[in-house]
Amino acid sequence: MAIDSSANNGSKGKSSGSSGSPSSGGRRARRVRMTGAERREQLLDIGRTLFAERGYEGTSVEEIAAKAGVSKPVVYEHFGGKEGLYAVVVDREMRQLLDMVTGALTAGHPRELLEQAAFALLDYIETFTDGFRILVRDSPVAQSTGTFASLISDIATQVEDILGLEFKARGFDPKLAPLYAQALVGMVALTGQWWVDARRPKKAEVAAHLVNLAWHGLGNLEAKPRLIGHRKN
Repeated sequence: MAIDSSANNGSKGKSSGSSGSPSSGGRRARRVRMTGAERREQLLDIGRTLFAERGYEGTSVEEIAAKAGVSKPVVYEHFGGKEGLYAVVVDREMRQLLDMVTGALTAGHPRELLEQAAFALLDYIETFTDGFRILVRDSPVAQSTGTFASLISDIATQVEDILGLEFKARGFDPKLAPLYAQALVGMVALTGQWWVDARRPKKAEVAAHLVNLAWHGLGNLEAKPRLIGHRKN
């Protein structure tokens, strides 16, 4: 009887395992459906990675859909196509970088403000490398507002107010603050574009050298700069 009982128990165990075990084929066959919001985020993540690696032209809707495990119409349903997906990715990256830079400008001393701005951009490059690679590529969409140059202009506008106050306090023409803001932010941005691949020297050293050039240049600023060459116009 003991043998029969064991055999029955074993039979029941196999039957139970085949129909209710968590590792059974039944669970593997069950597909978890994403919500619309989850699918959208998945497509954005995949698109962001591909755009950073291959650029806009080198990325196709077919590849985005394939990596997401969906059909092409799903991509069109969420974004209207590759251009729409790209525009959302670029917009998110622009807001991320702008928020990081403007949020970092909290110091009272101008030199420390320069340090904070330099660190904010380098922090973004280090943390959101794919996003930065996308921003510095030529964008086929929203040329007037979606380019890296436009983003730099937005950041320079934040710096412009700070420089204007300093210029006024030092007896310089505050109307020139926008020009100097563009020059300073552009210098940091182009250095960051080089550093995204070089990654040498270390971030803090890069920031220190950028501030060294900017601060000592501003410290020796002439109220009315003169040209010493033969060109005057």
